[in-house]
Amino acid sequence: MAREAGVSTATVSRVVHGQDRVRASTRQRVLEVIEEVLRGVESSLSQVGWSVLISIVRNPDRPEAFRWLQKISAKVDGMLIAEGIIPSEQLARLAARIPLVLVAGSPDERHADVVDADNRAGTVAMVRHLVEQHGKTRLFYVAGPAEAPDARQRRAVFAETLAEYQGVRLLGSFDGRFAAISGQRAVRELLAAPRRELPDAIACGNDQMAIGAMRELHTAGIRVPEDIAVVGFDDMHLGAMLAPPLTTVHQPMRLLGERACSMLLERIANPALPHRAERLPTTLVIRESCGCPG
Repeated sequence: MAREAGVSTATVSRVVHGQDRVRASTRQRVLEVIEEVLRGVESSLSQVGWSVLISIVRNPDRPEAFRWLQKISAKVDGMLIAEGIIPSEQLARLAARIPLVLVAGSPDERHADVVDADNRAGTVAMVRHLVEQHGKTRLFYVAGPAEAPDARQRRAVFAETLAEYQGVRLLGSFDGRFAAISGQRAVRELLAAPRRELPDAIACGNDQMAIGAMRELHTAGIRVPEDIAVVGFDDMHLGAMLAPPLTTVHQPMRLLGERACSMLLERIANPALPHRAERLPTTLVIRESCGCPG
């Protein structure tokens, strides 16, 4: 949730617990992300009369994070865990005692059922649109965190797809954190580089970073999309309200939650089910930030 909203886990925790130290716009963004996923979870649970417990894991790299998950596992019938929260070996230990489903995780994870979005198809569609429809030849990529499977895949597929085109170059990339400030910092580095060669398109691993990139380009007097096109990934509600509206890849957040919860209920009912991995379709949403007309 923190990653999709482009904020820290501490901010998500403050929103969930109703604390005051959060800007209204940030609170609204976090609530939108939570609502989008939890609608799917709750729609599945409501059919069986069960309830959901939300827990925010702070500093997942620390040993106490896993101990906290172990404590929670003793109080519930199953767990939905967002990718990147704990490593595979710890998932194996949890899966030995409770049914697990990994949300937006790697299909290669063998210790839990997995539901994720088709990052490959969405990224390929994005690249093909920029290159074939708009003739972009100098592209720059703003990536998400390396520990996130979806961020790694989007970045790798972006580079692979670009390599299929002669005369099209990846000018460089920036290692971001899925937050708006990452997009801003990426643009600042681009503009500050000696003997800079600006890209004609910036592709971002999520919408938050695309929003940050657009903001920084505007501050520098660079027009989107006339000078540089910008595209994102996720299809946040906010992206459609930007000027220009953001071209992005839609991933079905609500359906991710719904399918993950359904898989978990099935796993609880029958622990002997074979391992399952389900991939949900993504769709390119064409708006104006890529250069298409409104």
